[in-house]
Amino acid sequence: MRKLLMLILITIIVVSSGCSTKKTNNYAERPQGKYDDLVFVKGGTFKNVKSNFYGKGITVSSFYIGKYEVTQKEWTEIMGNNPSQFKGDNLPVEMVSWYDCIEYCNKRSIKEGLKPYYNIDKNKKDPNNKNIYDNVKWTVTINAEANGYRLPTEEEWEYAASGGQMSKNYTYSGSNNADEVAWYWKNSGDKYLPGVWNWPMIKNNNDKTKSVGLKKPNELGIYDMSGNVREWCWNWYGNFGANSGILRVWKGGGWLGDVSCCEISFRGGYEPYSKGPDQGFRVCRNK
Repeated sequence: MRKLLMLILITIIVVSSGCSTKKTNNYAERPQGKYDDLVFVKGGTFKNVKSNFYGKGITVSSFYIGKYEVTQKEWTEIMGNNPSQFKGDNLPVEMVSWYDCIEYCNKRSIKEGLKPYYNIDKNKKDPNNKNIYDNVKWTVTINAEANGYRLPTEEEWEYAASGGQMSKNYTYSGSNNADEVAWYWKNSGDKYLPGVWNWPMIKNNNDKTKSVGLKKPNELGIYDMSGNVREWCWNWYGNFGANSGILRVWKGGGWLGDVSCCEISFRGGYEPYSKGPDQGFRVCRNK
């Protein structure tokens, strides 16, 4: 009887060890990085009829995108500073240029053992940058197969914001009612503001950014793609597909802007070297 009990005990230990090893192996086989805060976006054609890309035969490949805008805590952990005007760990980082965000993506990739998505040459002026006031003009090229962090393309951003294959044809990301999903000039201060956009009224109302994830998410479970901070995209602003320009695209609108800027179809452009208290970003990664 004693030998039988010992045999059963040994069997249990072996089985438990096998299960433990299997879990460890499965974890090791997962792509590296912080996937808890990334949402998988299944690729396909645009379903939202209000999208700029609907009905144009454009197919987006599957990818991962940040569930939230990059927070100040995340930024500080990688960059060692916090440039934001409105301070708070869980507030979106702002006052960051397009170049800053490109550099963040590479540094975060390296820290997490991923292959950087961007090649950054700070000594070579980008011939595609036609902005005469831009004294930065880094030449930035991509490693298309890299698994590191990157900015979304305009198409990817709009596809994710519009709900991907689960789209319900909302005007804003996750609703037809902006107040359900977006922080913008009317609702981002001490009280709900009436009338038309008015800067003195906005300033006196203490309008500012809000902690990420407080509003309703969209169909894919992504937060704040309408409102809070404007989000940098990879693309040049101008005709779709432009390979040069003066401005880089931003999408989504922010706490300071009009509600129309929060529509998924709205296209904004900003100098890549410029920074603002309503200008932030979210990251992407290849599938």
